[in-house]
This record gives sequence, C-alpha cells and structure tokens, in this order.
Amino acid sequence: MELRTFKSFPGHFMRTLPVAVILAMGAAIPAAAEETLRAITAFPRSMVFTDSFQRYVDYVNEHGQGVIQIEYVGGPEMFPQTQQVDAVRRGIVDMYYGPLAYYLGSMPEGDAWTGSTVTPMQARENGGLAIMQQAAREKLGVVINGQLDGGIRFHIYTIDEPQRTDDGGIDFNGLRIRTSPLYTSFFESLGIVPVNMAVTDVYTGLERHSFDGTGWPSIGIQDLSWDRFLNYRIDPGFFQTDLAVATNAETFDALSDEARELLTRLTAEYEQISYDYFQDQISSSSDAAQAAGMQFLELEGAPRDAFLDAAYDGVWARMQEAGSQYYDELKAAYYQR
Repeated sequence: MELRTFKSFPGHFMRTLPVAVILAMGAAIPAAAEETLRAITAFPRSMVFTDSFQRYVDYVNEHGQGVIQIEYVGGPEMFPQTQQVDAVRRGIVDMYYGPLAYYLGSMPEGDAWTGSTVTPMQARENGGLAIMQQAAREKLGVVINGQLDGGIRFHIYTIDEPQRTDDGGIDFNGLRIRTSPLYTSFFESLGIVPVNMAVTDVYTGLERHSFDGTGWPSIGIQDLSWDRFLNYRIDPGFFQTDLAVATNAETFDALSDEARELLTRLTAEYEQISYDYFQDQISSSSDAAQAAGMQFLELEGAPRDAFLDAAYDGVWARMQEAGSQYYDELKAAYYQR
C-alpha cells in the first residue's frame, strides 16, 4: 500500500477526517512565538520610579512567560526625555515609561493626569483611561497601557519658615522656588519666582541657599539628601504623578490576541500594586521627615481651598485653552473635588 504525506491528501479527505484526528494533527503545530517589547524609561536606573518600572517588567515577564515579555533597554542615556515617545512612535523602541507632561505640546490631554483627583483604577472604571487612550493614538501614535505609580502628590518645601497671612495662609510672594514645567504656571499664580534647575544641581543650590525651596513629590526627598536643608513642607499636596506606560500603536495592534489581552490585564493589576506600594512609601517617608525635624504646615479652610483652586483650575484651563476636543469628558472623569 502506498503511503502518502499530508500534502498529498485531497481536500475532501481532510474535511471528512474525524475531529479527534484533526485535533491530534493540530497538536503537532508549534504554538505562537513569545512576543517581546523593547522598553525605554524617562528616568535613569537610580530613580525610585525606574525601580517601580522594573518591578512592572518583572511582573509582566513572570506572568507572561511564553506569551509576552518586556525587555528594559535603557533610559535617557539612549534618547532625551522629550524625544522618547517619538522614538516609540517611529518604532525604534516599542514601549515608553515616563511623564505625559513632556508631550503637552502634542497632546494637551496629558494634563488630565496632572489635574486628576481620582485614582488610576477609578479612571479605568469610569472611562477616563479609554478617552486618554483615544487621544494618545491620534496625537502621539501610541497606546497608553496604563497609568503606573499613581496617587503621588506634590508639595512645596522650603528652607526657612514662610510668613503666614492674616487668614492662616502662606505668603508666597517673592519666594524663589525651584520648579519644573509641571507646576511653573501654578507657582507663578501664587507670586512665586520660579527657578529652573536640573535635579542634579538642586543639592548644591539648597546648600548655598541660592533659592528658598523646591517643588517635589511626597517621596524621594531623603533619597536625594535634600532633607538636610529643607525644613518645612506645605500641605495639602497638589496634582498627581502622570507616569504612563505606552506602546507603539501598530506594534500593540499586531500582538496576538492572547498577548494583547494579557498585557492589558497585567498592566491593570500592576496599577493597583504600584498605587498601594507608593501609598506605603508616602506614609513612611512623611513619618521619617517629621521624625528628622521637618515641620508640615497644613493649610485649612479658605486658604486651603484657594491654594488647591489655583493649582487645579490652572491645569484644566491650560487644556481648555489648548483646544482639546476631549476637555469636557476628561474633566468629568478625572476632576472630582
């Protein structure tokens, strides 16, 4: 009897094979290859946020074995921070982790995360993230997979005790405070003289008292040793970290259904993990700062409201003035005071 290969089987014969036989034949077909995304970060490896991204990479790689993996290839030594999303859009690398604030000129909707008063998990539930994803596809050519390390707010720290106003507020007029593009306009609205300075130069500036203080998140002061000079923190905190993990849109769409769904699920899970982690870090960092002698000046009542209004109204006005077609939807989803 002549033995025939599968190639020689006529089509009608294959169609009449029992299901069990076809399944057995299919078992010999190799599974889809594991897919790998090459990722870049806006921060050097020594930064606390880069550590968090590495934990995200480890989380995805652990749970995505055989399906989806992330390879962390470097930080700003590869591409300047403000050019990294463009490198992702062009397909030079596949994934970006860093602030959306660097790209407000192209995507003013990034201010929704700066001016957010909800958690990343709430925004995922109420549709805010989906709107951000649509805007990012259109304007940056990337898919926002999630908002990592959310819930970290910013503060004004000073060397000397600031003067108080008659109503219990803070007199900011004329104070020279180191700033970043994230909150320069807010500082100016308070009468602060913004000081632009690289993070690497802040220690020396504080040591020499070249300026009066700095804006900074509620964590990391001790890691940078700035707490040696900063003696006061003004509360409440304002704004929220705007750290996105985003993937080239064409690359994301080309992933297998399994890889795409797994990456989406694992990123959503890590949003909660990183949020909880940093809430603990905020608490321990604040306790350590106070134990070392830093005083927290808490604004209350009308001065508190005025301070927060100046912060958030300015951010949302900036997006509106930029002409974002998503302004109303994003404000409804992200700004709930």
